[in-house]
Amino acid sequence: MVRPYGKGHKRKKKGERYDKEEDEAEDKQVEEENTDDETEISAQDAEEKTEEEREELPELEGFPVGPSTQTAKKPGVIFVLEKASLEVAKVGKNYQILNSEDHANFLRRNNKNPADYRPDIIYQALLSILDSPLNKAGCLRAVYVKTDKGVLFEVKPYVRIPRTYKRFAGIMLQLLQKLSIAAVGKREKLLRVIKNPVTQHLPLNSRKIGFSHSSDKLVEMEKYVAGVGGDTDLVFVVGAMSHGKIECDYIDDFISVSEYPLSAAWCIARICEAVSKKWRVL
Repeated sequence: MVRPYGKGHKRKKKGERYDKEEDEAEDKQVEEENTDDETEISAQDAEEKTEEEREELPELEGFPVGPSTQTAKKPGVIFVLEKASLEVAKVGKNYQILNSEDHANFLRRNNKNPADYRPDIIYQALLSILDSPLNKAGCLRAVYVKTDKGVLFEVKPYVRIPRTYKRFAGIMLQLLQKLSIAAVGKREKLLRVIKNPVTQHLPLNSRKIGFSHSSDKLVEMEKYVAGVGGDTDLVFVVGAMSHGKIECDYIDDFISVSEYPLSAAWCIARICEAVSKKWRVL
């Protein structure tokens, strides 16, 4: 006996309903897999972005400092680093920043004293200035560096100096060859060679203070800074060489901050600490 067509048709609908539920379950599973894939891709993109950001740091991309606690009318701090050892020479097939560790034989062959070639001193000095709470509080106005060859360049306060000397040397080589370095993706120049003398770039009402262990005027830095007028910009002139004394005719006062010889980085640390206490930068 042949079954009625209607009953078979109902079973077919039932089968289609089951298939539809299975399709919905499969679609849901596919959506979940797609979501997982998107999550994995997003995480991978984030990792790649982080790696790219790490690679961009040595290219001196500007980093944000804390908001300034002072208005433009209030004083700030300026550092002038004199006699920095940043000499470019062609060693082999490449141009390099000369230093006593890697180029000792090259320097001796050219009748030069390797002890005079210490670019690591200016590197440590810049790290000490730019990483200080004084800079992050917005109190640093500018940093000027003058090489022992007389080249003068400006460093913006919000520059992020590379964390390794090798990358720093590459940046300095690029600066001295191209005369400026701009932020990544921007036209703003973070480092640039400027015209001498440095006095034309300093504020008129500033007090220019030089530092040397050979000075007869030994002071306690906190008391000395506290005695300076509150409306005066402070310009600190520090030597960035391995030995010797800075000789600048524009300095108002010449002082020593320790009974013992200090490195440029240690001298700068004492300066920043004293000024931070004066302006209550914690």
